[in-house]
Amino acid sequence: MFPTKKLAPFYNLTFFYIAISIILRIVLIFHPITQSSFSGLEIAKIFSLGLISDLLVFIVASGFLWLYLIFISNAKYQKPYGYIHLGILVALLIYIASGKTILSEYGGALPTIGLIFVGIKTLLFSLLLFLPKKRDKIRYWLFAFVMFLYVVLILQNAISEYFFWNEFGVKYNFIAVNYLVYTNEVIGNIMESYPVIPIFSCLFIIAGIITYFIIKRSKIYIEKIPSVFEKIQISFIYFLLFGLALWSIPKLAKTENAPNVFTNELQANGIYRFYLAFMNSELDYFKFYKTLPENEAYALLNKQIPNIQGFSTTRNIQSDSAEIHKNVVLITIESYSADFMKMYGNKDNITPFLDDLATKSLVFTNLYASGNRTVRGLEAVTLCLPPTAGESVVKRKDNKNKFSTGSIFKSKGYNVKYLYGGDAFFDNMQDFFTGNGYGIVDKKTFKPEEITFSNIWGVCDEDMVNKAIKTMNTEAQSGKPFFNHWMTVSNHRPFTYPNGKIDIPGDSKSREGGVKYTDYAMKKFFEMTEKQPWFKNTIFVIIADHCASSAGKTQLPLDKYRIPAMIYAPGFVKPQHYTQLMSQIDIMPTALGLLNFNYQSKFFGQDVLKADYKPRALIATYQDLGLIKDNVLTILSPKQQVKQYALTLDPKEGIEADFQLYYTQKLLKNERTDLVNDAISFYQTASDILKKKKYQKQ
Repeated sequence: MFPTKKLAPFYNLTFFYIAISIILRIVLIFHPITQSSFSGLEIAKIFSLGLISDLLVFIVASGFLWLYLIFISNAKYQKPYGYIHLGILVALLIYIASGKTILSEYGGALPTIGLIFVGIKTLLFSLLLFLPKKRDKIRYWLFAFVMFLYVVLILQNAISEYFFWNEFGVKYNFIAVNYLVYTNEVIGNIMESYPVIPIFSCLFIIAGIITYFIIKRSKIYIEKIPSVFEKIQISFIYFLLFGLALWSIPKLAKTENAPNVFTNELQANGIYRFYLAFMNSELDYFKFYKTLPENEAYALLNKQIPNIQGFSTTRNIQSDSAEIHKNVVLITIESYSADFMKMYGNKDNITPFLDDLATKSLVFTNLYASGNRTVRGLEAVTLCLPPTAGESVVKRKDNKNKFSTGSIFKSKGYNVKYLYGGDAFFDNMQDFFTGNGYGIVDKKTFKPEEITFSNIWGVCDEDMVNKAIKTMNTEAQSGKPFFNHWMTVSNHRPFTYPNGKIDIPGDSKSREGGVKYTDYAMKKFFEMTEKQPWFKNTIFVIIADHCASSAGKTQLPLDKYRIPAMIYAPGFVKPQHYTQLMSQIDIMPTALGLLNFNYQSKFFGQDVLKADYKPRALIATYQDLGLIKDNVLTILSPKQQVKQYALTLDPKEGIEADFQLYYTQKLLKNERTDLVNDAISFYQTASDILKKKKYQKQ
């Protein structure tokens, strides 16, 4: 006989979730932002298909509840199994506390979180093991806590969906995912915008009352714990429903195809929409940002990027001189702020080699990173296009066969590779670079004897130096020029590296140590390259992927986007300072210009050494899109919002004018419409070209 009563925790919570979903949909239908009327058929679709979707989503979400309930048992506390179990937990706790786990290697809050989790688990198991007479009461309160947690999360999700709808008139999208990335800023904004304490006080009171009734109807599960056979039956039914839900949820999502957008949004399940936003990593520019008529947007872009053809950025790049097929090594340095370097005012001498190399290089003193994540930097130097809303193209599904720096070098007969000391699977790098014709050299290609030191992110930069030199020597022997893009890893939390290399211990886990060790590895790399026969026929492009920190007092703090960049090629590129404002997307088109390459370009990035270049920089978070031009920062944000700030240099003593980093940002009272339209033209056309798949390689 099937233990129907033992399913009480599942169906009581499911009933509650469905009830809340019905109430939420009714509230959203009558919300002032829902400026639409619905036919009877649309209402039926919203509630019928929407509630079926809700039911299936909750089946998947109740997997944690199944996992908790299925392991409730008295047998595991019997001798000797209870003591063995406790011993394993204590050993695990000691192991985490020792600081030798992968959690400690990564650093940050992870070791503490792991220690707290296992500590609580060990404490609770000990209480249940050594206090058999109190076991039922302890179990009851644990059960009550789990039920309360589910009720709170269901209510919290409904409240969040309501406020998100109140802001944007849609269910969750990538903005909601973005809120998890910028937690501090978002929490601060919520605290200032809404009566948080009263809302959460009511939430917990209501959740407590509802939990009381749910426990009253569900406690049979812990009063008469199911037998092993009954648990097998429950699990069989759950897995059957779980599989059905996984298969059905995407099918139901495809029925959200009504002409009325509000019908689709109201039918959708918010949790599943959040999952899709997280996986797809895109935010529709045309739905959330200020736009211009298409012909006007491209006409403005043509003024910024001369000679583009039609509704595209396609144009012919022609040189007056013969092409020079030198090898090119692009080095993107992890988390490398401009203010780490001496020339930008740093007095700690943590970049002695690169400080010296800059005196022998073409230095771009006024260059800004596109974003504040590695994938944004990789996108900028590889695709040379503005940072569109949502996640970087590197992490999107449609990230292959793009027009890229690699595709240009390949068309010129180059060997093209991406070198990374970690696992290129991380951050979708392998999928992106192989999908765009790059060969991959990463940690998986290292032999055991080639690794002297590694941490959670991969081999140390010195090991990558040795591997890179071997790779380049092999490529040089092929008789073809090579383009190698090397991404460093050592200047990244946990900031561990081999001891005895620099004057900061490798196990001190300091940011300064990570910076200085990367500089040390750069010195070793160039000392080795100078001994290679291909050195004089190679140009080196060195640039940061992004700054070490993006947090600041303003929406887009300029000093948190300023990064060092230089091109080094003794006897070929004259050492000098290029001081005009420029963007990270311009570095590779400029390098191609130095080689006199002729090609049909789709890049938004430009050769800044050409006379027709108009200074500007493009910087962004996942949703705030900025244009720096004419000493004004223009920011486009969702809900068609625009803000502009006048930029006034805040000079610091002892720093040359070309390397001043800090600006006072004062909100403009009178809008510079011309700059607003310029910003729109960049971001709207970039979004349009990607959406219509017009940025594919030729």
